[in-house]
Amino acid sequence: MTYTHLLFDLDHTLLDFDRAEDLALTYLLEEAGVASRDLKVYKDHYIPMNRSMWEDLNHGLITKPELLRTRFSRLFDHFGQEVDGSHLAGRYQHFLSQQGQELPQAHAFLSNVKDRGHKIYAATNGVSYIQRGRLQASSILPFFDDVFISDEVGAHKPSTDFFDKIANQVHDFHPSSALMIGDSLTADIQGGNNAGIDSVWFNPSNLVNETPAVPTYQVKSYEEILKILSK
Repeated sequence: MTYTHLLFDLDHTLLDFDRAEDLALTYLLEEAGVASRDLKVYKDHYIPMNRSMWEDLNHGLITKPELLRTRFSRLFDHFGQEVDGSHLAGRYQHFLSQQGQELPQAHAFLSNVKDRGHKIYAATNGVSYIQRGRLQASSILPFFDDVFISDEVGAHKPSTDFFDKIANQVHDFHPSSALMIGDSLTADIQGGNNAGIDSVWFNPSNLVNETPAVPTYQVKSYEEILKILSK
């Protein structure tokens, strides 16, 4: 199968969200007056809570404004503190938007893919200025033919609307020759399933698929993706 148009998720696929999140949280919590000795316990509660809230968003259980507005008030409420969640959300987004850390070999991988003649697109859920800021701070932005962010598209993965709007904007885009590549079963792979687009589950941690989503391929490394593109 020849794939001409490649849709890449960003976080945990090309960009190192864990490092970016850790630094942004450190700056935020320190600014909010959390003692250095307590940073880890705050982060240990926030990270799984935030991940769960994004999963709820993917399943339509909450809205993105609700997620962004309440996650830090929920965090501090857990530790018995009342804060302005909206203000902290804005400060966190500011710190996060400055983080452009990439996963190891992401730059070399995209360079290889680009040299093979594929069209490369970012297809990411997230806040527009954060994702664009992080791409600007990284070295991989020049590889993309275009960037599609849920905030700007007006829909988010895994909805078919997200992929339909990409198809309407990209010349010669056909689902049969497109490939969605990402780490999230509920957003990337389920989105590919919904849109009739083949998908690659980027799964370097060898997680078990306990969702209804069915990836066309499952890989642990960029090298395996290159092998798929060589078929």
